[in-house]
Amino acid sequence: MSNASLVTVFVLTGLPRAPGLDTPLFAIFLVIYVLTVLGNLLILLVIMLDSHLHTPMYYFLTNLSFIDMWFSTVTVPKMLLTLASPGGGAISFPSCVAQLYFFHFLGGTECFLYTVMSYDRYLAITYPLRYTSLMSARACALLATSTWLSGALHSAVQTTLTFRLPFCGPNHIQHYFCDLPPILKLACADTSVTETVIFVIFGVAASGCFLLIVLSYVSIVCSILRIRTSEGRRRAFQTCASHCILVLCFYGPAIFIYLRTGSRDTMDGVVAVFYTVLTPLLNPIVYTLRNKEVKNALLKLKAKAHFYRE
Repeated sequence: MSNASLVTVFVLTGLPRAPGLDTPLFAIFLVIYVLTVLGNLLILLVIMLDSHLHTPMYYFLTNLSFIDMWFSTVTVPKMLLTLASPGGGAISFPSCVAQLYFFHFLGGTECFLYTVMSYDRYLAITYPLRYTSLMSARACALLATSTWLSGALHSAVQTTLTFRLPFCGPNHIQHYFCDLPPILKLACADTSVTETVIFVIFGVAASGCFLLIVLSYVSIVCSILRIRTSEGRRRAFQTCASHCILVLCFYGPAIFIYLRTGSRDTMDGVVAVFYTVLTPLLNPIVYTLRNKEVKNALLKLKAKAHFYRE
């Protein structure tokens, strides 16, 4: 961090909006946040209690649910505080650093995790007879650990590059949380080199992961088309559809925000809010409404709870 950083407190002003929208936005964000936390906790509980779901696919899904729960928690409570009170937008310099770091740490980890999940589906469908040996418990643990370590390193580089710049002037961030684009606008120095380096780092990581996912699914589709029965093809496509939906909803907004040079307008903030608030809710919705195994596990859990109450 630079010693020239004289700003000790940032103020999150949110996005341009009519004052009368604060209460409706507070209610909407609160409901979505509660549903996100409860939905992902429910997935974690169901997978933990149902032995039929103790497979590599659901092992990675527990990691995804855990990430989404905290990804939302890093930013949404501060959004709610900003909307609820006039002074709620104040955030100390160290807290802003921490928020940006954990936001990109969890986001980066999720990016790498989606790649691992596509690799898991590739092995399951392309090499069904060797799948158990290829995706052993040790292999799953190593892959999951690598995603967390990669996310931590990825975020550490971006956070360090951002906050080693001097911040000595304006301290109002036109956003609901500390993120790279609005913070770089406040630096008292030329940010072009820093922005280019961050753009390249993020671009290489995101495009690399997305390319691997696309290649995995090209191989998966080729393997599915070789399945003789229509029922077998339908089940294979259904298994992968949920993951594809989440990948598109995750990568679309991220590419829109971070891989467009010079884009620092209000639309980026709106997309970022969607990306932060709504995307973590999609995981429990997609995996409960579209996944037959999870729905069956939920029904069994409900039956057990009803039995114990009686």
